[in-house]
Amino acid sequence: MKRHLSAAAVLAAIVQPATAADLVKNPAGTIGQQHDWSDAPVYPIYKGRVVAINGRTLWYPQYAQRVRLVDIDACELPQWALDPKWVNRERQKAPSPVPCGPLAKAWLKRTVGNRPVECTVVAYGNDGIPQARCTSVGRDIAVEMLRVGWARVASPHFYNNQYLAYQQHAMAGRYGMWATYVLDMNEWRRKAVDKTSERQPIADANLLAERESEISPPFIDARRKPKRTDR
Repeated sequence: MKRHLSAAAVLAAIVQPATAADLVKNPAGTIGQQHDWSDAPVYPIYKGRVVAINGRTLWYPQYAQRVRLVDIDACELPQWALDPKWVNRERQKAPSPVPCGPLAKAWLKRTVGNRPVECTVVAYGNDGIPQARCTSVGRDIAVEMLRVGWARVASPHFYNNQYLAYQQHAMAGRYGMWATYVLDMNEWRRKAVDKTSERQPIADANLLAERESEISPPFIDARRKPKRTDR
């Protein structure tokens, strides 16, 4: 003889909360009722002394690991910028070249010194290199690079107010690369054919002449830039 359950009984059975025994018998039945973070990525934290590879990349010898400063960008090592203060054009055939890549690396090296650096990985780039927020003696290294003008925020749609404030301060003071005429790094990476250390400044002068975009501000008042007092 078949038993027929009332609609109320069926509804009560559906909304009845799961018990511990139910979880053991049918763990799939709990999907949507609670979050399972077991598959969430766990990013590493690196600590120790580092070596500056370029203006945005550090090397941990003890881990044999490169780490890239997240949310900022800097000139590549073979990249050149130009000094806009081209005054005597009769005696000087072209603006003076500025090695913005090596200068960015030098400032990163000076910033970290011999002190230990802690890098908390937050993501991985398309090339597999960890991208991290790195600090030394409690200071954000990316902020230090922005402050002296040898790095820029990585995206025009960046929303970190602190980073933007330091960049705008450096731009207003014509610090670092903001005192030069420099091609946007992403365009440089796309267009530069020769990326070796033997690259000549004329190559980047030609790229700037046919640029799609540059990151330098106008230089009408470049010669009136304030004098640095902190370096």
